[in-house]
Amino acid sequence: MLSIDGSYGEGGGQILRTAVSLSVLTKKPVEISNIRANRPNPGLKAQHYVAIKSVEELCRGKSEGLEIGSSHLVFKPGEIKGGKYKFDIGTAGSIPLVFQTCLLSSIKTHEPIAIQVKGGTDVKWSPSWDYFNCIFLNLLQKMGISVNTQLMKRGYYPKGGGEAMLTINPSKDILPLFLHGKQKFSKVNGIINIANLPNEISTRMKHAAIKALIKKNLTTDIKIEEKPSPSTGIGITLWVQSNDAVLGSTILGEKGVPAERVGENAALQILKDIDAGATIDVHAFDQILPYFVIAQEKGSTCVVREISNHAKTNMWLIKQFFDVDFEIKQNKGAFKITLF
Repeated sequence: MLSIDGSYGEGGGQILRTAVSLSVLTKKPVEISNIRANRPNPGLKAQHYVAIKSVEELCRGKSEGLEIGSSHLVFKPGEIKGGKYKFDIGTAGSIPLVFQTCLLSSIKTHEPIAIQVKGGTDVKWSPSWDYFNCIFLNLLQKMGISVNTQLMKRGYYPKGGGEAMLTINPSKDILPLFLHGKQKFSKVNGIINIANLPNEISTRMKHAAIKALIKKNLTTDIKIEEKPSPSTGIGITLWVQSNDAVLGSTILGEKGVPAERVGENAALQILKDIDAGATIDVHAFDQILPYFVIAQEKGSTCVVREISNHAKTNMWLIKQFFDVDFEIKQNKGAFKITLF
């Protein structure tokens, strides 16, 4: 049984979710201690509980210590089974994070798996729904991974109430990503989601983002999506594509923060990545790392503007399960990473 220190590196829920997913993929039981030790409220929260409980059901696994507030977990994996599943986080906990955990665990499924989850779609400290759907899954599809999604309802903090479906299809081959050449970007797509707020807020956010982007001669297609939700919320997700690469950014609006600043900052994140010669953005990088390892061949390569603490932690965790390493070369303010 592998023993994982959940306080290592950034010490958040990512270690827990990724460790359990890799446990299923490698068939190695895992013991995780000091769960979320570096957070103000350590231990399992509702979204972590549901993520692990979901994987446990998907693979008919067994766990010890799986309860809200627990800082210690033992997980023994079984075999992934296809079918339809429904889970309810019960709070505004992140649906995309639950989906990411289930998807990584089930990536080698031989049967379709449909997972429906209720909770939060756009909440702090997690990927927004549009980031998950338009950026993260876009990268996975380039690796030959077949998934479908459906968004039924948006859910924001504090009430949640969002609902979405993820369908994981069997994939014949998982391909490496070779994202290291110079990219040509010309058009930025985006979605601003808004609920229970005046329309002029989303319009101001959109115009601020466009103003920042056109200075770099980028065309834009930013849509505003207004849907009812139990709680008030607004957020912006932007992404830009070349033939090979996808760069994205996502920011939630906050009370007291002008809409113009949110829109401009989302645009500036994209521009910083383009200027650095990045082929994948900072947040997608740490999320995609486990898929580099389970591709049919080694050698996946990408360029990032910055290596976050989340990414450094994920590199360390991956090496606990697999005999691999990461070559990191810095050049002109960016980092080229190659799996070997």
